[in-house]
Amino acid sequence: MSNFDHRKYKPFQPIRMAARRWPDRQIEKAPLWCSVDLRDGNQALIEPMTARQKSRLWDQLVKVGFKEIEVGFPSASSHDYNFVRELIDNHRIPEDVTVQVLTQARPDLIEKTFEALKGARRAVVHVYNSTSTVQREQVFGLDRQGIIDIAVRGATLVQECAARYPETEWVFEYSPESFTGTELDFAVEVCDAVTAVWQPTPEKPVIINLPATVEMSTPNVYADQIEWFCDRVARRESLLISLHTHNDRGCAVAAAELGVMAGADRVEGTLMGNGERTGNMDIVTMAMNLYSQGVDPRLQLGHMDEIIQTVKECTQLPVHPRHPWAGELVFTAFSGSHQDAIKKCLSKQEGREHWEVAYLPIDPADIGRSYQEVIRINSQSGKGGIAYVLQRDYGFELPRWLQIDFSATVQAFAEEREKEVSGEEIFQLFQQTYLEEGGEYRLGDYQVNRADNTDQLQAQLQQGATSHTLKGSGNGVVASFVDAMSRFVGKQIVLVEYSEHALSQSADAEAVCYIQLNIDGERHCGVGRSHDIIQASLDGILGAINRAEKQAAHAAA
Repeated sequence: MSNFDHRKYKPFQPIRMAARRWPDRQIEKAPLWCSVDLRDGNQALIEPMTARQKSRLWDQLVKVGFKEIEVGFPSASSHDYNFVRELIDNHRIPEDVTVQVLTQARPDLIEKTFEALKGARRAVVHVYNSTSTVQREQVFGLDRQGIIDIAVRGATLVQECAARYPETEWVFEYSPESFTGTELDFAVEVCDAVTAVWQPTPEKPVIINLPATVEMSTPNVYADQIEWFCDRVARRESLLISLHTHNDRGCAVAAAELGVMAGADRVEGTLMGNGERTGNMDIVTMAMNLYSQGVDPRLQLGHMDEIIQTVKECTQLPVHPRHPWAGELVFTAFSGSHQDAIKKCLSKQEGREHWEVAYLPIDPADIGRSYQEVIRINSQSGKGGIAYVLQRDYGFELPRWLQIDFSATVQAFAEEREKEVSGEEIFQLFQQTYLEEGGEYRLGDYQVNRADNTDQLQAQLQQGATSHTLKGSGNGVVASFVDAMSRFVGKQIVLVEYSEHALSQSADAEAVCYIQLNIDGERHCGVGRSHDIIQASLDGILGAINRAEKQAAHAAA
């Protein structure tokens, strides 16, 4: 007999509200954002981030424009403690950025938290304890007053510790953890008890964070909870109501949006939604949702490929090709009718005040993308699809993004010939497109040295009869060469995709590398082939840059 039985679960009870106001509201300005990638996101990883990865992600979060960034749980992790100290001691926190740290409402943890933050200009100390019915009764074995006592003792100690470090501007934050599983009247009661200790003012507010630690209901019920709470909590004018939604039901973004409509001021989340279980609220999605409605998200997401690459490298997690706004395929149409509609709309877009293009809710160029027509090659047609032929007959295993790039070349060739294209012709086209020499630049000798965990590259670049000496640095030879070429050509170059494999199983097999670069907002692909994997990688990068230069020259002509 199957164990799949819905009767073991109780429906979440709705909030009885006679006159809810949030359904009639619109979000007209962005909330205050707080990134929790380095704490909540990091603790959810199979392999937590290294110090180098944390440092890189920190730099990206600052570049995106976050003004509040939760940097760790320093009282519980020596790695987090050391990272917080590194940011402070090396003056890496910009004047307009505030770091936030998390601690449980326990005396020993609170003391160590303040030690970690010593010398910070401004910091948010986020203290929490669980208040939900289930945790109260089954984990802690405490009544309501016992839970309030924990919160009040924690709030009191936070206030006392802060007084010992008057050089820092302190902001206090309290979370009734598992707010969505807490009786609303009790959530108000425990938060009122905490703010009675802290005595916030409109000039110096405290943050009350109301987490959907586990998403337990539909988003409209969460919005009801937020509005109900805001209407009854004491000192509302001196509070910043914050949201921290999780994605157990797949509705974290919707819950946060409705929660802001219900009166919240602030939202905590992560880039691409990384977090416990099914993830945290995805700030990229929510911010881009606002952007698509003409609302300034107060975050800079125009370099989306770079953001994605940073997140992937630091979390070691992929980004789904259908991820809202950021996925590889979200601006790609496979349907011929969709392609036709997009073409016609784009031809009429120039001069219009607002963006109005079928199937494209925003202009892909706004986030460094371009619309790519995709000709889907069916393996049933003729001798098979492009990728199938190249792999079967020649050993080339094209990644999907290169299949998309190359398919346009094959389609144009097929339309010109008006007959079937053979496998040999497909391979010749592939060589002509990606592997032929004779581009603007050729790579000569190069040398790589490693110091302080950074690779330093020096290379000779031939441009016609002229030789140039290039220098670059980065985490690996590929990153160093991208850095060197970016400096040389004076354009922003971001490595978007990288794939490699051997062309056979023999010991002396050639390696092939597939490269996709974002060069000043346009994507270009290159392929390198060599017995030396490093040479193949650098040739692939140079191939993509040469193709970009060639296309630019044709456009100028």
